[in-house]
Amino acid sequence: MRTLLLSLAILFISLVQGLSPNCNIQDQGSTLQVINVNSPCSPFRPKTPLSWQDNVLQMQSKDKARLQYLSSLVARKSIVPIASGRTITQNPTYIVRANIGTPPQTLLLAVDTSNDAAWVPCTGCVGCSSTATVFNSANSTTFKSVDCTADQCKQVPNPTCVGTTCGFNKTYGSSTFSANLVQDTLILAADQVPSYTFGCIQTATGSSLPAQGLLGLGRGPLSLLSQTDSLYKSTFSYCLPSYKSTNFSGSLRLGPIGQPKKIKYTQLLKNPRRSSLYYVNLMAIKVGNKVVDIPATAFAFDPNTGAGTVIDSGTVFTSLVKAAYIPVRDEYRRRMGNATVSSLGGFDTCYTVPVTIPSITFIFSGMNVTLPQDNFIIRSTAGTTSCLAMAAAGDNVNSVLNVIANFQQQNHRILIDVPNSKLGVARESCS
Repeated sequence: MRTLLLSLAILFISLVQGLSPNCNIQDQGSTLQVINVNSPCSPFRPKTPLSWQDNVLQMQSKDKARLQYLSSLVARKSIVPIASGRTITQNPTYIVRANIGTPPQTLLLAVDTSNDAAWVPCTGCVGCSSTATVFNSANSTTFKSVDCTADQCKQVPNPTCVGTTCGFNKTYGSSTFSANLVQDTLILAADQVPSYTFGCIQTATGSSLPAQGLLGLGRGPLSLLSQTDSLYKSTFSYCLPSYKSTNFSGSLRLGPIGQPKKIKYTQLLKNPRRSSLYYVNLMAIKVGNKVVDIPATAFAFDPNTGAGTVIDSGTVFTSLVKAAYIPVRDEYRRRMGNATVSSLGGFDTCYTVPVTIPSITFIFSGMNVTLPQDNFIIRSTAGTTSCLAMAAAGDNVNSVLNVIANFQQQNHRILIDVPNSKLGVARESCS
């Protein structure tokens, strides 16, 4: 009897541990653990868990600022979104561990595919979070400032000079900051990058800055890809976990080694006006077995206006220009028959009764991606409400830009191969 009770106790403990999040996954080789900011493993998770409805509304609120920010990138203008009655933030959704300096100091950096230069809050920063971990350059023996005459100083936005030290000013979401351009050793998993150039934030305003900094995965001159081209060959992939995952943990794989062989590709398009953004050629959208009637102009790539479709890791829910979204929404609703439609915040197609969900397929040049339901339907905890997790680009943001967001990318391996100008997508469970 005692043996049986002991066996049951061990089984119970094993089950409990199996349901508990594993926060001790070690980065290995050139692969980093990607953590959702709301994960139990994240120090940035809400102190008080939000209700399902409040969580959805908060994600939508952050998306408004994120889309406004992407608009400013396309237009090459600084736009600070104005919130009505409450603060809008746009912190990216996923973070990775990075070590900076000698000896190394560990920071949790937001990963952002639509940004280039990395930046971190530094000791003495005015306006940075008082509770956040900051980088102390005085404790690093390999730290150095970048001179005003250096080539890197010409590659930052709005460069300034204080003495001989290069600095820059940047708007990010509803925040602005000023930083010195510096260099130090960057360690990602087992890879060491000497003299990595990044911003050391001195002053900041607003509430949009990731608390411990940002790692830019765009393709501009100061991005991780450009600074590590000899190491990673301007290639990386990521797999983002489902927002419902207990572990909330995915992976960022740097370099061509270990990338999936069985994967579908589409061409990457380059916008000279904003070279860091990952534009793709979205050609059509299918609901069920019907290709929705959408004018070609809704998806047309135009470097002059910034029109087209981008893949972005920082936006949560896909945003389509109205000429594309409304036909997709209407076809989706048509298949629901006479079921009553309700709304939740920015989602205008929700149902509180059981409905039969049709498939949704994005048709790109060279590949079709049929989304699992969990990638386009968001359901309440009790399962009583389901919403189409997409929205129309608002009039207050860049209405010419379609954004394929991270909710639609979850549990897929997204491979960026800059040398061959292609983007790959493969189904993968990373939750």
